[in-house]
Amino acid sequence: QVQLVESGGGLVQAGGSLRLSCAASGRASSMYAMGWFRQAPGKKREFVAAVTGSGGTTYYSDSVKDRLTISRDNAKNTVYLQMNNLKPEDTAVYLCVAALLSQRLRYTLAYDYCGQGTQVTVSS
Repeated sequence: QVQLVESGGGLVQAGGSLRLSCAASGRASSMYAMGWFRQAPGKKREFVAAVTGSGGTTYYSDSVKDRLTISRDNAKNTVYLQMNNLKPEDTAVYLCVAALLSQRLRYTLAYDYCGQGTQVTVSS
């Protein structure tokens, strides 16, 4: 079992930055691929970014790849999402996810665990 706890969300003006953190706990959590999805009201859950267990490979959605950076610190069992030049359309609940296998990481079905989420609101 893996537990995921997100933090770092908040209210920011357009053009601003936030760094989200996701602390993982549980057996062998540092081996899991980790990712972020987001869900805005009335919209489907959307893939944002993912990183393999080793941290060697990262994946991004086209809408964020020039503004967001995913990273992980396996010594701290934590994954980060650095978000720069935020836009109002980035407003959503951001969910941290973990997958035992580093396959098809752009898809929700790849993931075995999901956190409760942290709200990000970007004002115009």
